[in-house]
Amino acid sequence: MTDTPMPPSLPCDIAPFVPHRHGMCLLDTLLEVGDEHLLAEVTPRRDGLFAAARGVPGWVGLEWLAQAVAAWAGVQAVRQGDEPRIGFLLGTRRYRCQTPWFAFDRPVRVGVALDFRADNGLGAFRGELRGSHGESLATTTLNVFQPESLEALEAIQRGESP
Repeated sequence: MTDTPMPPSLPCDIAPFVPHRHGMCLLDTLLEVGDEHLLAEVTPRRDGLFAAARGVPGWVGLEWLAQAVAAWAGVQAVRQGDEPRIGFLLGTRRYRCQTPWFAFDRPVRVGVALDFRADNGLGAFRGELRGSHGESLATTTLNVFQPESLEALEAIQRGESP
């Protein structure tokens, strides 16, 4: 059973739904979530983990999208009375980022939509980053895997069927 509360109202802090710890949760706010989508927001900051002199590099947007998928899965788990679980980004297709840098202090909307989710833990999501004026900043498809349990993951690592 989980101690992570379902958000009483949105927007809310996204961290309880992302299984990243020790400052590795890069997203700020959960704006909207449904059975097949999630919308979050991040505001790049000068003291952020990946901040550089010019802003946050465009490739970091891929991690924002992956964490939005993790948050979506975390919300689904909490709704079922479980804890958010670890998952893996297996790869992406066509990450197209329109900007080499995300500007500091300008919110970025991070949206993901489920394409499919198989019983074996594999899934695919469409992702898009949008700027503060609604302009598309990046798009991609994310391929993900979430093992059923840590024991199942360990079995996979040993080359056994879970």
